[in-house]
Amino acid sequence: MERESMEFDVVIVGAGPAGLSTACRLMQLAKEKQQELMVCVVEKGSEVGAHILSGAVFEPRALNELFPDWKEKGAPLNTPVTGDDIYYFNSADNGIKLPGLFVPKTMHNEGNYIASMGNMCRWLAEQAEELGVEIFPGFPAQSVIYNDDGSVGGIITGDMGLDIDGNEKDSFMPGMELRAKYTVFAEGCRGHLGKELISKFALDANVSPQHYGLGFKEIWDIDPDKHQEGLVVHSAGWPLKDDTGGGGYLYHAENNQVFVGLIVDLGYSNPHLSPFEEFQRYKHHPKISQYLEGGKRVSYGARALAKGGYNSLAKQTLPGGIMVGCEAGTMNSAKIKGNHTAMKSGLLAAETIVEALINGDEGGKDLTVYAEKFKSSWLYDDLYNTRNFSPSMHKFGTFFGGAYNTIDQNFFGGKLPFNFKDDKPDYSQLKLANEAPMINYSKPDNKLSFDKLSSVFLSNTNHEEEQPCHLKLADKHIPISVNLTKFDEPAQRYCPAGVYEVEKTEEGDKFVINSQNCIHCKTCDIKDPSQNITWVTPEGTGGPNYPNM
Repeated sequence: MERESMEFDVVIVGAGPAGLSTACRLMQLAKEKQQELMVCVVEKGSEVGAHILSGAVFEPRALNELFPDWKEKGAPLNTPVTGDDIYYFNSADNGIKLPGLFVPKTMHNEGNYIASMGNMCRWLAEQAEELGVEIFPGFPAQSVIYNDDGSVGGIITGDMGLDIDGNEKDSFMPGMELRAKYTVFAEGCRGHLGKELISKFALDANVSPQHYGLGFKEIWDIDPDKHQEGLVVHSAGWPLKDDTGGGGYLYHAENNQVFVGLIVDLGYSNPHLSPFEEFQRYKHHPKISQYLEGGKRVSYGARALAKGGYNSLAKQTLPGGIMVGCEAGTMNSAKIKGNHTAMKSGLLAAETIVEALINGDEGGKDLTVYAEKFKSSWLYDDLYNTRNFSPSMHKFGTFFGGAYNTIDQNFFGGKLPFNFKDDKPDYSQLKLANEAPMINYSKPDNKLSFDKLSSVFLSNTNHEEEQPCHLKLADKHIPISVNLTKFDEPAQRYCPAGVYEVEKTEEGDKFVINSQNCIHCKTCDIKDPSQNITWVTPEGTGGPNYPNM
């Protein structure tokens, strides 16, 4: 196929915190070194920020390095944290507030901000464009360009105007080749190109498998009398059983709004569990409902997050490319934060690439010096000192794992001489359906709890009709012949958007994929017990359109 081609020094895949920080720092350094640099960022969302979903309590450490004058530049960080409430919910109607002595230091948020990362990314994009970066929203990276020597040479953007069978419609437009000396992959958690590269270059050899959580978030307008701007509430325990990791949050943002959510570790074992329904239950706990009652839900979304941390950190460089941010697994799960680490990884990538290009590098090399920069940075310490947080919770349970982490972080700074590993992939954790207890979920009351379809509506999700399905089955028979038989087809429950159904027909059970509903969380690609589903990019601009997430 004939494709238009454009040449850049650096192509960045993904306009999230990592990708945009990389772009900004590249141009800053190029200006300092009086080096001409052509940089572009491709973003699959309809606009920058459309696919960004994060809690978020934001630690400004990397931002301070990137833009020391961010306040003067108008960065949308308007709500400093004023207080931390940490609870252990031991039942559906009771919770114990933990005194500061019993809370790991990583959960303390003094100096941080409650923020919309979607708006933060929009602001970063403005800074990048002012510095000379070209940003192309609505252009998903469909595939990797490989040079003759096997190194990465750029990406190809998605074809537009294909029908459901992959045939060209009258509106067909082939994707473009964006060629680069170096390509930075910042797709976020479980990026489909990153997944390919990790496999092709064996980047995850000798490390623990990556582990994931599914994070939910809703924005609510609440009664001003109940609003406490700057208050951060975190919880562990109910509604999750002790063998299911995760926790909840409620952040009091500006304008009488709260951000409420639940993270469910995707290593759970009961195939009857529905993360979405667990989140709906969570909002009924009195410590949470006290703020939400009488309020109005205005937005909903969900996204997988990579929480394996240091022990699951893959090699981040490959010939012609660097992986940064959640693509590489830089989230600090002990802090429940990944934005500051994603940004720092982008800054280190930018420094590495500029140094190479200034020295006459023509591209395609494995810039292993990045690993040295990484190890000598605070980012390495941030991850290394919290390496045991998630594995210990999985090994000892929420209560005793939390106690270990409190001792480790508060008294030893994360330097206890232990290194717990969690070497069983999340998808392999499910018990057989007939060996696991059923879970009965209450019907939504449409006041605090809601159904999936009304929730997806609030995410503004849309995909062009009559395009190829972007949820690919390796074997179309497995959902019924294997997953339904063994696990009561858990895709019906782990998907937070109602994409997957098992339909009863006269011919027998039928697996249905409602791809129009997909909010790009990637859970199916992660949790399918047969590893039969692969998520790829749909046609440009498809997916959610989050306004302030």
